[in-house]
Amino acid sequence: MTEAQAEGEETKIVAHRGASYDAPENTLAAFRLAFEQGADAIEGDFRLTSDGHIVCVHDKDGKRTLGSKVAIAGASLEQLRKLDAGSWKGSNWVGERIPTLDEVLDLLPETASLFMEVKCGPEIIKPLTARLKARGVKPSQLVVISFSKEVIRKFKEFNPDFIAYLLTSFKTKKADGSLIPTAKELITLLKDIQADGLDCNADSRLDPSFAKTLRKAGYSLHVWTVNDEAKARRFIKDFAIESITTDRPEWLRNKLD
Repeated sequence: MTEAQAEGEETKIVAHRGASYDAPENTLAAFRLAFEQGADAIEGDFRLTSDGHIVCVHDKDGKRTLGSKVAIAGASLEQLRKLDAGSWKGSNWVGERIPTLDEVLDLLPETASLFMEVKCGPEIIKPLTARLKARGVKPSQLVVISFSKEVIRKFKEFNPDFIAYLLTSFKTKKADGSLIPTAKELITLLKDIQADGLDCNADSRLDPSFAKTLRKAGYSLHVWTVNDEAKARRFIKDFAIESITTDRPEWLRNKLD
């Protein structure tokens, strides 16, 4: 990359729901393509089925990507497997199926990792912990991310050796126009839930001092979802981010090389 991080480490490129610009999101096809395009890691969304399986799908129902209004939490794995997860993206992807966590982990290259966004509640943590132990998954292979502080707290309670980042976005405080939550507020929260870092939207209003404050407190900083070269360069150069999530891993890497 053109600009090195302040700590001298290269920013990792994380493929958002796989190479989702080119392939149907959260499918094995999208994840395979992401690694073919040079992604360092993939990001996927996961939910729990009615019969306790962990599957990769963003929405709480299948209307947008599965062609069915079925609720993911109310359906069995067998029911969900009958749905087409690729045709909404185009005829080239007809027949793609909703993948399980195990299937996604199976295609990880040895040096790559999965950013696993938990889209449901902490009820997923016990079956997730069981799968990680049964498969012998290494902490370097999986990072849990979630907007839910309870999900992060419980995951770290059951899996203290694994990494977990809290997801957040920012709002503007009406009184003075400042961004909330503040770095100080986030540090207090991260400490309380035992999170290892923050994964936030790449808000153009953020100041580099935000990253310095977080890092001084011992937390890493990651941003999503960046499909703009100028924004990517700013966050890599001025914020020294550890990872950047994008829908277009190959395009972004080529722009930054």
